[in-house]
Amino acid sequence: MANIQFVNENKEAIAADGANLRLEALEKGIDIYKLIGKMTNCGGVGQCATCIVEIVEGMENLSPKTDFEQRKLKKKPETYRLACQTLVNGPVSVKTKP
Repeated sequence: MANIQFVNENKEAIAADGANLRLEALEKGIDIYKLIGKMTNCGGVGQCATCIVEIVEGMENLSPKTDFEQRKLKKKPETYRLACQTLVNGPVSVKTKP
């Protein structure tokens, strides 16, 4: 089981291993998008890069970065991920809207 702690919101989600981080956040009512992302997000297909989150702990429990993430996040800190492209396989702490 994957225990996802959303730091800013002080909420926790329990999900099956391999769960999509974006979907788990939305199911828990956690808003991962900044204002512009609310209007322009791609719906989780990995094309817009508006669902950026910061991984505080548990990076080793996530799927590897996709090629799209590598390109879109190359000038961002290594701890940044796109929630829609991230699969969770264990405990992780996440900051939304970094």
